[in-house]
This record gives sequence, C-alpha cells and structure tokens, in this order.
Amino acid sequence: MAEAAAAAPGQIDWMERINSLSRRKDIYFAVGIIAILVVLILPLPSFLLDFFLGISITLSVIILMTVLFVEKPLHMSSFPTILLIVTMLRLSLNIASTRLILAHGHEGTAAAGHVIQAFGGFVMGGSVVIGVIIFGILTIINFVVITKGSGRIAEVSARFSLDAMPGKQMAIDADLSAGLITEEMAKMRRKEIEDESNFFGSMDGASKFVRGDAIAGLLITFINFIAGIIIGVAQKGLPFNEALNHYTVLTVGDGLVSQIPALIVSTAAGILVTKSGVAGSAEKAVIGQLSRHPAALGITSVFLLMMSVLPGIPFAPFFLLACITGFGSYYMFNNPQAINPKTGEAYAAGTAPKQLEGPAKEGEATKIEEQPSDFLQIDSLRLELGYGLLPLINYQKGHRLTEQIKALRRQMARELGFIIPSVRIQDNMQLPPNTYVVKVKEIEAARGDIRPEMLLVMNPSGGKITLPGEETTEPTFGLPAMWINETHREEALFRNFTVVDPPTIITTHLTEVIKDNMSELLSYAETQKLLDDLGKTQQKLVSETIPSQISVGGVQRVLQNLLRELVSIRDLSTIIEAIAEASRTTQNISLISEHVRSRLGRQISHSQTTEGGYIPIIAMSPGWEQTFIEALSGNADDRTLSMAPSRIQEFINNVRASFDKFAMQGESPVLLTSPVIRPYVRSIIERFRPSTVVMSQNEIYAKARIKTLGQL
Repeated sequence: MAEAAAAAPGQIDWMERINSLSRRKDIYFAVGIIAILVVLILPLPSFLLDFFLGISITLSVIILMTVLFVEKPLHMSSFPTILLIVTMLRLSLNIASTRLILAHGHEGTAAAGHVIQAFGGFVMGGSVVIGVIIFGILTIINFVVITKGSGRIAEVSARFSLDAMPGKQMAIDADLSAGLITEEMAKMRRKEIEDESNFFGSMDGASKFVRGDAIAGLLITFINFIAGIIIGVAQKGLPFNEALNHYTVLTVGDGLVSQIPALIVSTAAGILVTKSGVAGSAEKAVIGQLSRHPAALGITSVFLLMMSVLPGIPFAPFFLLACITGFGSYYMFNNPQAINPKTGEAYAAGTAPKQLEGPAKEGEATKIEEQPSDFLQIDSLRLELGYGLLPLINYQKGHRLTEQIKALRRQMARELGFIIPSVRIQDNMQLPPNTYVVKVKEIEAARGDIRPEMLLVMNPSGGKITLPGEETTEPTFGLPAMWINETHREEALFRNFTVVDPPTIITTHLTEVIKDNMSELLSYAETQKLLDDLGKTQQKLVSETIPSQISVGGVQRVLQNLLRELVSIRDLSTIIEAIAEASRTTQNISLISEHVRSRLGRQISHSQTTEGGYIPIIAMSPGWEQTFIEALSGNADDRTLSMAPSRIQEFINNVRASFDKFAMQGESPVLLTSPVIRPYVRSIIERFRPSTVVMSQNEIYAKARIKTLGQL
C-alpha cells in the first residue's frame, strides 16, 4: 500500500506533464509550418522523405473522411486554411524529391526513397509507356474534372450566398420584430449567415490552390523527366536506356505520390462545396435522396435484367445488379418513408409521417407542411417591400427599418397601453422596385414610393424648397416635398428644412396606418391577455365583473371604442372599474364607453393640454346642441341619430370653416359637447376630420385649464 501511495504522485506528475504538453497546440502548429518551409530550402534524406510522404497521404485521407462525416459545410469552416497547408506540404515534398531525383537518380530507382520507388514500379508494371499514360490520366482527372468543377461550384455558391444575404437578414429581423426569436438567437443566425458567405468566398479562392497544385505537379514531373535523362546521360555517363528506366520510374513515382493525395483532397473539396444545401453526413444525404423514389430502382432492375439476357453481354454481373436493385425497390415499397429523404436518416419509431388512410381524394393535402389550415392564417400587419427597398433592412446611414419598427411597437405600448401585433416584413417581387405596401389583415391600407439612396426634404413653413432634387409628395400626409442627394443634407438642415431618411418615411406611414386601424388590431385574444396580465389585486374585480356583468367581447368593444379615438387603455384597472360601474345599469356599449371616458377625464385632458398649459376648445352652440338632441330617436339604451342630410352638411361646413380658421392661427382646438350627443357628433366628424378630438364636458378634468377659442 505504501509503495502504491508513493507511486501515485509520480503518475499524477507524469500525466500532468503530458497534459501540459498537449495544451501547446499553437506551438506544435507553428513548428509544423516552419518544418514545411525548411523542406523547401534544406535537402531531405530519402528515409525522411518517405516519412513525410506518408504524412501527406495520411492527411489527405483524414481530410476526405472528415468531409464525408461532417454534418454541414460550416462545421469545417477551416477547410480553406487546411487546403493551403496540405498544398504547401505537397509542393515542398515535390521540391525535396526533385532534389534527390536529379542529384542521385543515376544510383538507381531507390534514390528518392522507397515510397516513390514502390509507386513508380507498381503503377508502371515494367512498362514506361503505361506508367506515363496512367500518370497523365490521373492528372487530367484531377485538373480538368474535379478541380475545375468544384472551383466553379464554389464560385457560384459564393455569389448566390452573397446575393441571398439581404433576404436572409430580412427574415431574421422580421422574426425578431415578431418576437419569434430572441436577440441572442438573431445574433447567432446573423453570424451563421456571415460565416456561410465568408466560407464560400474563401472556398472560391482556395480552389485555386488545388488547381495551381495540379499544374505545378505536371510541370515538375515534366522537368524531372527531361532534366533527369539529360543529367544521367550527359553528366553521369549512363546509357540512354538505363537513364530512361531510372528517371522514368522516379519521375512517375514522384508524380503519383503527389497526384494521388491531391486527387483525394480535391475530391474532399468537391464533396464539401456540393453538399452546401444538404444537412447530415454525405452518405446519409446521398442514400436518402437516391432511395426517395423506389420506382426508379424497380425500373433500373428491369433494365439490368434485360441487359443480362442480350447476346454477347455477360450474364452474371448484370443479373446480380438487377437482383440488388430489385430487392432495394421491394424493400422501399414495403417500408414507405423509412428514411427521411432530406437528411437520409431513419425516422425514429412512431415519428415517420403517416400516410392518408384510404384513397387520396382530389385536392387532398399529401404533405404535412401544406395542410389547408395553414392557408387560413392571416397577418394582422404586413409590410411588403419592392426588391429595391431591401437594403433598408440593413440601412447603413441611420437606424435600420427593423429597429425603427421595434421602437414603434414599444412607443405604441407606452402611449396606447397594448402591444400591437408583430409586423411581418417580406419582399414582393410583383411590386415596383421602390414601392412599399402596408396591409392590415392582408388588405392594402397604404402604399408609397421612395428613393432608398436619397433623403426626403420638406419645408415646415410651406414655402418652396430651393435645393437641387426631384419634386415629390410625402406619402404619409401628402405634403409637397423633394428628394435630394446625401451631399445636400447639411445645407437642408442649415435652412431649417425637415430631412427624413427612407426607413423613417416607411415607419411614419406605418405609424399612421396603425393609428387609423388601432381598434381592429385589438383582438379577443389580446383583450383576454390584457385582462390576465392585470395585477393580483385587480383579478378579484375582473372575476366579479366578467362574465357576470359583461363578457370579454363586451370589454373588447369598449376598448376598441377608446382606441378608435386614440385614448390610451394603459390604465386598464380604472377602465375595468368604470365598466363594472356602468354595466350594472346598462348593457349599451356606447353608454359604457362614455362612462369610461368620463372616468379617464384626467388622462384625456392631459393628452390634449398644449405646451401653454391649457386645453384649447371650441364649444358647441346651444342651437346645435338642441338640434342634435332633437334628432335622437329611440330609448335611452338604443338611440340613433336621424338628422336631415342638409343639416348634416351645414354642420360639416361650419366645423370645417371654424377649425380651418384656427389652424391658420396655429391652434388645434378640441370640440366640446354635452355628454349625451358626443358619440354622435364624433361619428360625423371622424368621416371628414378624423384627427379632430371631440370631448364631452364630463371629460374635462376639474383642475385642467381651458381656453375657449370660439363657439360653433
């Protein structure tokens, strides 16, 4: 026991030393690179050359096997660097072997080591012509077929990956705005897109290493062959036949030792770039997709069987292949979807897609991802962009469009008290390049045309804009404006013009559309969520009021009435209290809404108070008050306005004239009415002046200062 205890510290110390040495991988890597450079300069003994040639072949096989088992190309993002290193290693070994061949080739076929001798003798089979032809064929396969093809695929993949970046980033930002992913997930997905673009760009350049290596190997072999014979005959005095034999074996062996690893690495590069769109290891993807259609295997089996019985065709090989493909077809038919055709992996038990029971009816969905219910989902808010506006997603000269939309949702939550639905951003190739469309529940609500590389300038005073540019109309409010170049920004600001960038134009337009349709965006589910999110102290009030006195749908309609006039519902507890009070005496949603407004009088009065600290009002005259009251018909809970069209037109003309006059004086007054007629007056005014606020006398907070500008 004592001896074991004494040995334990020594063993731990030995393991610690091994671990400490294994941690210095950076030093070992640097030493390896230096060794490659040393081989370029210093002569290498033949036994050491054999060892390094073995390393070259080993590395090439390791690279190929790793590529076969890697799940995604990005999991081997260091492949361009690996390609450069192994190419440099082969070229350095070419130089070392050339030095040995030219210096000692007259001594025999073992002058450059036993590896080169073995490759040369085995491939040539005693014939110089056969060896040269086989070497030439391998070089052509590597240079013309594999290297050229994989290089072209890498080039196209790099181009397509770069072109697809805006769309992919737009999809990420849209999911982030919609709340489907977190900020960390968005960063990871953006990093993956960036890495993918960098990888294929690097592979496009790295493929030139392999191409150059093939050319260099061909030239080195030719030089070794010609120069070796000249040196052997002219300097070493060898007979021509003997010199030809020695240097041909050495040259062809050297070329094969270089070209075979190069061919293996080129194949690995080709596999890596061609599986860019396929998930899973190579054999799973290939087998899974080849076995997707068992009928193809069955037809192939019949064809091979027919080939086997033709005169002059050997029966055994074709019959054996026919049996193999026929069995594969039979197995696939009896095990439908046993293999995932996308990844090539077998489904776990109970997870394979189920087939439709009975014969499929016409028009019936056969794919899980295309069920009819999927097409019934609609977007509450959608922003469609022409392809010319896609760069605004990653706008470099200011805030990005997605960032502004996220800020808009936060602002609406603070101002109006509920989170508006997510805004889905998508490209629409059917739109003109510089056009955007805002849709509410997939119905177009607004559209505009902007210049993504320019700035929109407006003159707040309404005067002419004296700057070089393109005259236009501001898409949100229809004001005269002008598109100017970025170079005139400072001059426009110096003249006190309003300068707006393209993302802000779209966000402003979207804001107005949301305000105009705010009541439609508050769904039943959102109402229920607002009620559920109330504090614990208010849940008892909610449970006593809903559904005994009013339903959730009734609460939704009251909140919609408030939002229709841009009254914030953030103080939801007060709103529920007011609903509970009013619903004891009436179920009329309009009357309940008016009672809620009176309870929110302080909030409404504050929102209409100007910077001067007062509420500018225009009071309804007693005459018009009486006219509206007399036009009401029905009982108290079900009143309607029955006014002659001529009187309504007269009222509209009076309102328009009065408010236009005060607007010219820089005032935005509130129309003050009695509580009884307020909703009916508002229903008329919202049709021609939706921005005009109509308040009842009950909504004026007791401590609020008012300034009467006139009487209607």
